[in-house]
Amino acid sequence: MSGICGFTGKHKDPEHIIGAMSERMAHRGPHGQGAYLGECITLGHRRFQHQDLDHGHQPMSFGASSPVIVYNGEVYNFRELRAELETRGYTFTGDTDTEVLLRLYEEEGTEMAHRLRGLFAFAVYDPARDMLFAARDHFGAKPFYYAKLDGEFVFASEIKAMAGHPGFVKEVNTRALESYLTFQYSVLDESFFRGVYKLPPGHCLVYTGVSGGGEVSLKRYFEPMYAPQADMTMDDAVSQIEHAVSEAVRTNRYSSVEAGAFLSSGVDSSYVAASFGGKKTFSVGFAHEQYNEIEFAKRLSANIGAENHSKLISPDEFFGVMPKVQYALDEPLADPAVVALYFGCEAAAQHVKVVMSGEGADEFFGGYNIYREPLSLAGFAKLPLCLRRFLAAAARAVPFGFKGKNFLIRASKPVEERFVGNANIFSQAEREKILRNPHGGPSPQEVTKPIYDKAAHLDDITKMQLVDINSWLTGDILLNTDKMSMAHSLEIRMPLLDTRVFDVAARMPSHLRVGKYTKHAFRLAAKKTLPEEWASRPKLGFPVPIRIWLREDVYHAKVRQAFESEAAALYFIPGEIQRLLDDHRSGKADNSRKIWTVYTFLIWHEEFFGKE
Repeated sequence: MSGICGFTGKHKDPEHIIGAMSERMAHRGPHGQGAYLGECITLGHRRFQHQDLDHGHQPMSFGASSPVIVYNGEVYNFRELRAELETRGYTFTGDTDTEVLLRLYEEEGTEMAHRLRGLFAFAVYDPARDMLFAARDHFGAKPFYYAKLDGEFVFASEIKAMAGHPGFVKEVNTRALESYLTFQYSVLDESFFRGVYKLPPGHCLVYTGVSGGGEVSLKRYFEPMYAPQADMTMDDAVSQIEHAVSEAVRTNRYSSVEAGAFLSSGVDSSYVAASFGGKKTFSVGFAHEQYNEIEFAKRLSANIGAENHSKLISPDEFFGVMPKVQYALDEPLADPAVVALYFGCEAAAQHVKVVMSGEGADEFFGGYNIYREPLSLAGFAKLPLCLRRFLAAAARAVPFGFKGKNFLIRASKPVEERFVGNANIFSQAEREKILRNPHGGPSPQEVTKPIYDKAAHLDDITKMQLVDINSWLTGDILLNTDKMSMAHSLEIRMPLLDTRVFDVAARMPSHLRVGKYTKHAFRLAAKKTLPEEWASRPKLGFPVPIRIWLREDVYHAKVRQAFESEAAALYFIPGEIQRLLDDHRSGKADNSRKIWTVYTFLIWHEEFFGKE
């Protein structure tokens, strides 16, 4: 993994500018940097070195007038592609995927991206065509930000790197704030910095006219979609999962340095760790028993012959590192698990350069408990819609909570209205109530509507999974994984995120994915590698005790101080957000997720705007 950046246009000192941009993300490539100084474009690269240590220096080119590439990631099928290219007459000097990517561009041009397996973001400058071509991997594991600044095209792996460009002006995108309050992450294509965009997953970008007057165009080369095979049996699914996971782990295993594995008590990381066969595992937990999975991780590590390294995180450490975490992320992310992963990556980086992890299985194979909701609502859904809506209206009218109230309300809505993703923190009405100046950003349903429209022919469980694959997975899980690992110069590999693993999930009928158990077929496949206890363990997420901490004096006071700041008054109505805090402290309501979402934004804002 590494960091890339670049800009078009002519400057007096382009070497200084690209150096300033690269230095801001030195953590992404601590083993060196390189630059290409062209007549009308400048490219920069930070190198993270772990294979073919003598080759692979970037920016890479094969000659003065040849295309030039800067690349971040791992292409896991590069050897297959290399063998194919060699039959077509291409020669290679090293054993790197960078060289294969550049040769593949020479052979297939802008149609190359769909040939790749792996996690990647890259840009190729083609002087003969006066064009910059860029692509981001299928599910968005590697970031690619871009903007047009004073008529120039600027891109980077991290937004903070773009701040090294003289045309960059920091301004909060308040439209992103409105959507963030619902989703707990930046869900729009435009980032939290006005004018800075994210290249969506599975997309290519072409910037034509590099020498002047350029234009940006995007093209989607991959779109995740389910095509269930009705005749697939459970045995078929289990066999195909087992084969795909085994092959993906084998493909991801390649490295010139020692690799370890992250390990919680869940089936995903356990399956990867056991299949991988590495000798070191890494776990984190908290002092509260129900929030500590370390003992489970230690037991499985012993079972598979690995040494477990664990970190018990104190609340002081958790709150203390929040500014560093939000700075590393570039955009606010209110998932408390991101802080836990920060400590996990810090611990792993003391022992290895590469670590395996289990991201992707929950979204692909149906691992979240909310995916069982369509099954629990099925009986009630047979009632006439008018009756269901009448019962929901009656439930809303009751001024107090009662068992089944939320069930009645949610059962009256189609899935397109009730499910906007794995996180749904503030409703549109709630966020408008706390915001100082709501700007009419898109409603949650407007954000997810394009996904639901394309999935209209599928069942509700599969629709929900596609919403999460297209938003939650990229905007929360993979952003978290990339930025926390790179903050510690650690490479994370995610074999379950492989397109061939997804292809198996996409062919499975939903009842094989979600039925009596979440990830039903996946668990049965894992059971062939794992002890029964781990294969059947229920989904816990990554439990963080913020609900408890926010009722303790010291942390309540810390958050209240942020809620009473000038920034809080600039964006929020202080009385409304303080009421959230007071009601939580008194036990009147569990507002922990809402409080954490606002608090996270304020910490992020202080890091990027408050220190000047």
